[in-house]
Amino acid sequence: MEQAIRQALDGFFRDSEQKAYLMAMALTKNHHDALELVQDSMLKLVQKYPHRDPEEWAPLFYRILQNAIRDWFRKQKFRQLLTGLVPWQADAAESAKVAVSAEEQLQLDDELLRVVRALQQLPLRQQQTFLMRAWQEFSTRETAFALSISENSVKTHYARATRQLRRILGDEDG
Repeated sequence: MEQAIRQALDGFFRDSEQKAYLMAMALTKNHHDALELVQDSMLKLVQKYPHRDPEEWAPLFYRILQNAIRDWFRKQKFRQLLTGLVPWQADAAESAKVAVSAEEQLQLDDELLRVVRALQQLPLRQQQTFLMRAWQEFSTRETAFALSISENSVKTHYARATRQLRRILGDEDG
C-alpha cells in the first residue's frame, strides 16, 4: 500500500475511532465486543477499499461496521437461545452483564449514559440512523448508503428516533 494512502487512512481512523467505538458500545452494550467490531471494520476497510476516494471511506466504514453489528446481534440471539437450553451457562451470562454495567458506569459520564439508555429503547434501525445522523453527522445520503436503505427511510427513522428520544429524556419542547 502506498505511503500516502496509509497516512490518509491513519488520519481517517484517528478521527473516526472514538465515535465509531461509542456507536458500537451504545448498540452492543459491551466494551470488548464494541472494540472488536470497530477494529474488524477498520481492517476490512483497509483490506478491501484503500484505493477508493477518501470521501467514500466514512460511508463505507460505517456500512461495514453496521453490517458487523447486525451480525453480532444475530449471534447474540443464537447465544441466548443456547443459554436457555444449557442452564449452567445462565449464571455466567448474568455475571458478565454485571461486569459490563460497572464498566459502562466508569467509562461514560452520567448524561451520556442516560442518553445511551434512552437510545437503547429504540428499535435497532432507529438507533443506527440516529447515531449516524446526529453523532457522526452523516448526510441523509451517506446514512442511506451505509445502512443500505433509502434516503426516505433514513428521514423517517431519524424523525421517529428524535421524537422518541425527546419523549424518553423529557425534552418535549426541544
